[in-house]
Amino acid sequence: MAKNRDQHRSSQSSGHRKSQINSSSQQDQLTHSASPSGAIKIVAFFIISSVIAVVAAYRLRQSSPSKSNEFNVYQRGLVTTDTNYQDILTENVKVSENAFTRRYDYPVLGYVTPWNSHGYEMAKRFNSKFTHLSPVWYDLKSQQTDLVLEGRHNADRGWISELKKTGEALILPRVVLEASPEELLRKKKHRNKAIDLIVTECKEMGYDGVVLESWSRWAAYGILRDPSMRNLALQFVKQLGDALHSVSSENTSGQKLQLVYVIGPPSSEKLQAHDFGPKDLETLSEAVDGFSLMTYDFSNPHNPGPNAPLKWIQIILQILLGGASANSAQNIAPKIFLGINFYGNDFSLSKDSGGGAIIGRDYLALLEKHRPVLQWDKNSGEHVFFYTDDKNIKHAVFYPSLKSISLRLEEARTWGCGISIWEIGQGLDYFFYLL
Repeated sequence: MAKNRDQHRSSQSSGHRKSQINSSSQQDQLTHSASPSGAIKIVAFFIISSVIAVVAAYRLRQSSPSKSNEFNVYQRGLVTTDTNYQDILTENVKVSENAFTRRYDYPVLGYVTPWNSHGYEMAKRFNSKFTHLSPVWYDLKSQQTDLVLEGRHNADRGWISELKKTGEALILPRVVLEASPEELLRKKKHRNKAIDLIVTECKEMGYDGVVLESWSRWAAYGILRDPSMRNLALQFVKQLGDALHSVSSENTSGQKLQLVYVIGPPSSEKLQAHDFGPKDLETLSEAVDGFSLMTYDFSNPHNPGPNAPLKWIQIILQILLGGASANSAQNIAPKIFLGINFYGNDFSLSKDSGGGAIIGRDYLALLEKHRPVLQWDKNSGEHVFFYTDDKNIKHAVFYPSLKSISLRLEEARTWGCGISIWEIGQGLDYFFYLL
């Protein structure tokens, strides 16, 4: 289906006026130019002529086709529920260098994974779109009776140097706490060692802080059901945040090292012991600079469906922010980085179920092969299409679209939240125009 596009045509200004000067008036002007009043009139004439010329040039530029508009996904009619595979295949790579201005006012964190090199390229290309970039590099593990921080071999200093030359995004590598929580949290020596390892790595490598992921691990171990262990968990995160805030960044004058903490969405409106809830947000709000909220992976191969239904996202934000006072919500909301997935899922709809995550290149290959009809699921606010594979098994494919991403950005903006993207190498190029 053809898209409506604005057509810009050059037009001549209708305000030009032709002046006719006869010889007598020229003589009169020359006569008066000899006097002070005549000189003033001549100066005024040239000033007015200059102004007219500037205005005419401005109008001409305005009426000429703007190259940046050629890449504006809104003006190209691409942010729509009524999309099709042809437009996606044709338009997804069209992103202008002029389209790199930030359009989202709150924090934007982008994850980059070492197993997907495309993310490194996207981070360099769209550096100006991000306030934070988090390469997934580190794990903190137990080693017999000690702790070790693994992952420096993943670090790419050349890449970081390039980013610092072209943008202002803070570099906060992700650290996953794999260490036994019983040992880590109960023993003060281990808590201090873990914090020292992380802060020292930031200093030595010139990072701007870290993104810490631990809550989901602790929940899996079952320790959060114990009130005392849950309190120790919160205190550890607070202690790490305070330690990072005591160190100045080498890259940004006056900037302290930052802590972004990864949290999962509450499992239900009635919070469980393992859920990270609004009280936990308030407890850590001073020590944590951002909460990376994982509002994706709503469905799985055993329960196929949308990646992150919009109504579900609205419920999650209501749980976390709806009960807070106006002042508290206003202070905490910008620290919540609403998770937006740049990956999708290709689910098998057979009795045995199956399928899994797909990234941009997989999605484009499916569109080219099957030429499907894309459907808009208004309940989830996502696009989906169906196809039958070579074994005659039906599939459902959910993958982000410009429309689905724009709706989630609008929702986050309504609450005053930031966003976090998992992960930037998995999306289509023109997604970045929206950020």
